[in-house]
Amino acid sequence: MSEVHYYFAYGSNMNLARMNARVGETRAALAARLSGWRLTFDKAARIEGVAHANVTPDSQAVVEGVLHELTHPEQIELMDPYEGHPDQYRRRIESLETEHGMLRGWVYVALPEKVESGRLPAQEYMAHLLAGKPWLSPGYYEALRQQPCVEGLEADALQEIGIRQRSSH
Repeated sequence: MSEVHYYFAYGSNMNLARMNARVGETRAALAARLSGWRLTFDKAARIEGVAHANVTPDSQAVVEGVLHELTHPEQIELMDPYEGHPDQYRRRIESLETEHGMLRGWVYVALPEKVESGRLPAQEYMAHLLAGKPWLSPGYYEALRQQPCVEGLEADALQEIGIRQRSSH
């Protein structure tokens, strides 16, 4: 295992409460930017028409998110079951811009066979992304806020896509 001490969250793990519930406390959370990638909502969820966040290579784009400093490098392995590594997403190391300079962190990228265009995130899922507001630029946050979503999913459908309770935002 590589000695990488950071995990870049661009999706629902921008919500610190969700992150802490999944892997325990982390040392710190930093604003970070992943250049050369674009945020997409094309990772097929288990519910037809619903998507999870993903990143796609795009030399002209930047993805903003939360860079979690792990308490120890092996802590990333606790995230693997939630991200579906290695069957849904693959974990890779990328360079990220932060206020402390460039740092290397783990980034989950959906496997090509798990990507499907024309899907939208659930409104409740997007609430977790919007919880990352303190680490996002105003323009990026507003773009997330304007993202079209699937609304009105029943509780069992939400649980099927990993949302345990309805979130309001």
